[in-house]
Amino acid sequence: MIKFVGSFETVESLPNTAFAEYAFVGRSNVGKSSLINAIVAQDIARTSNTPGRTQSLNLFNIQDKIMIVDLPGYGYARVSKIEALRWLQRLEKYLINRSQLRRLFILIDSRIGAKDSDLDLMDFCDKNGICYQIVYTKKDKRIRDKNQCLLSHKNHPAMVEQILETSAEKKTGLEDLRNIIGIK
Repeated sequence: MIKFVGSFETVESLPNTAFAEYAFVGRSNVGKSSLINAIVAQDIARTSNTPGRTQSLNLFNIQDKIMIVDLPGYGYARVSKIEALRWLQRLEKYLINRSQLRRLFILIDSRIGAKDSDLDLMDFCDKNGICYQIVYTKKDKRIRDKNQCLLSHKNHPAMVEQILETSAEKKTGLEDLRNIIGIK
């Protein structure tokens, strides 16, 4: 059973639960909500063609065992600098203070590769000992940049070594994510 717990504007307003949390974050329009929906095989996260649609911390209770957290995207230019900074501060506060967080999945569009904002988030996680895993999305699409930034665990000590490749549209690469999260 999957239940929408709520949409929260601040870290302080999040419910204090004993459930392990698995959070998904990435640049705006990376396919985060589509991937979450594909993983749980239900339309629980709101998808949109408009980048930057997710603006709150959205929690989903999975089988009264775990929580999936849909975090706001970053790197979207049509948001004011003040609003973007507020989102970044809220993300950092969540990552540093949320003891329930078991793994952060940083989603990167495989057609584009890692951007500076992705690398900045990875550096933040490395400096603060926040375990994260890279998930390439949209692997069914044609790669635009053949010289994508190659990411390596050697340069990022908090990064899980295994990099996952997924396609929400083709439903590929989902089983590894389900196994990590504990979804049957």
